Amino acid sequence: MPDAGLLAEPVPAWQPLPPQLRQALITTILQTYLKDDAEYQTHRDKTSLTCKQGLVDYLFRIEDEPHGPDDIFDRLRWGGIFVYLSRTPSKLIGLADHFQQRGFEVLTNGSIVRDKRLGLRLPLLCPPRYLFVARKILLIRPRELTERFTYHVELQRATDKPDQWIVLKQVPSVDRVIARLRAKFPGMAMAELQRRALKFTEKIFPLFLTREAAILRILERHLPTSIRQRVPHVINMEQDHRGYVRKLWINWLRNGGAALSQIEFARQSAELLMSLHEMANVIHLDLRLDNFVITEKGVGFVDFGSSVRVNENISGNPLLATIFDELMHTSEIQRMLTNMKHSGGITSHIINAAHHKVDKAVDLFYLAVQINRPTTNPELRDLINYDPASPQALELKQLTDEILRPKDPAKPTYCSAKDVLHGIERIARKLS
Repeated sequence: MPDAGLLAEPVPAWQPLPPQLRQALITTILQTYLKDDAEYQTHRDKTSLTCKQGLVDYLFRIEDEPHGPDDIFDRLRWGGIFVYLSRTPSKLIGLADHFQQRGFEVLTNGSIVRDKRLGLRLPLLCPPRYLFVARKILLIRPRELTERFTYHVELQRATDKPDQWIVLKQVPSVDRVIARLRAKFPGMAMAELQRRALKFTEKIFPLFLTREAAILRILERHLPTSIRQRVPHVINMEQDHRGYVRKLWINWLRNGGAALSQIEFARQSAELLMSLHEMANVIHLDLRLDNFVITEKGVGFVDFGSSVRVNENISGNPLLATIFDELMHTSEIQRMLTNMKHSGGITSHIINAAHHKVDKAVDLFYLAVQINRPTTNPELRDLINYDPASPQALELKQLTDEILRPKDPAKPTYCSAKDVLHGIERIARKLS
């Protein structure tokens, strides 16, 4: 018998539409559904029509062009919108269910739009086009495992303002934590996985989410308005019977806006860190680029779950003391600090003294690293004009080197975020 595989029909590849027809269908979307859309007008320079690579805020697909949720997810920014148009309604069958199961909220499903004929949209002259629109509301796909994000985080409509979107951050389910632990410790017995997962979901995560809510309240009280807009604020929370926060609703600091120069990104980052340290007396402790955003209001920081108050008595809470002691030895920042200290990459006694400690210099160390390589987070890649060979990059690299390896390690020039801010401002004046 011949091989059954040889008799199978090949799966036909999608055929691109003629360019004129595709453009006509895109124009139909722009002149109908998006014509008066304020959100689209704000983000129209970051769409798949203008950006062939990288993340976009609006992604358009027509007819047979790949339009499954997994084809779309990685191309959209968090909160980005997918717009699909077909001339036949059958292509929309099941699409809503697929997108809802893969990290999207459906905004429009099957709406009819019509192009113009002779300047008019008349049903008899203008055939219907069928529209599907969905927003990416999850940071990662359902059931996908990553080390980048710990909590379950998604966008939701604001209860009192349905046209606005806010962030829900909540303690993940036990099953989700078990899956992460199993991926990290594949040989661990199920009983131990369950025990650890329960500890995370009932003690550790609620404790840190409660602390984050408290830290955000502190920032709201102590930061000036212009700076306060660059960190989240608490909208609502849901607590369990012990008073621990299980769900936290905060405003959405959406990435977007005009791209910043590297020097301006560095200046605003140092300015914000100085404000946290000196006005709010808060140490962030987790300034990975994942926790930077660039919004219409400027550079912002998110994820204050690991933050502490300056001079906070962490040792007064045994559970907290144990967790922070582990964090100060195993976190990404501390691992990098350890490696660079041992390799001679850091000689500043201010930063070396923060090794394995809760200290402002931990933030200072990571600030220096991030302003020197600001586009390793793909979400920021199109929002910072970075050229490693540019005068800005070379000057900031020299600044970073002086922060980490000062000429006199015992008396470093840069001991605080304020010192770094002044150093960046000197570079900006020199280059201008």
